[in-house]
Amino acid sequence: MAATISATGFKGCLSLSSASLMAGEDYTALAGAVPMRVRVARPVRLRPMMKNVNEGKGVFAPVVVVARSVVGKKTFNQLRGKAIALHSQVINEFCKSIGAESKQRQGLIRLAKKNGEKLGFLA
Repeated sequence: MAATISATGFKGCLSLSSASLMAGEDYTALAGAVPMRVRVARPVRLRPMMKNVNEGKGVFAPVVVVARSVVGKKTFNQLRGKAIALHSQVINEFCKSIGAESKQRQGLIRLAKKNGEKLGFLA
């Protein structure tokens, strides 16, 4: 006995050999038991998260965690944003003074971020 089942349901008919005969009622019961449409769950995609691999590590991580709990998360993030902006301005001014190209400047900013993560400033 062979049947074709696809993602949309039971298709085709049964090929019956002389040894196995199905009555009309059995076929109807079998066809009724197979769902016409099979629901396939959509895979769950996790949102990409920017996460610090060195979170909680580093020399300054305990100081950062205590400061965040004392000041409050919202105020702390505002202060951190201002500090990062000031640091980027210092890097930009340094690059202008030595005549570095924009790619070198971007590389220095990336390096500063990596160092900040390792030291625990971004904990």
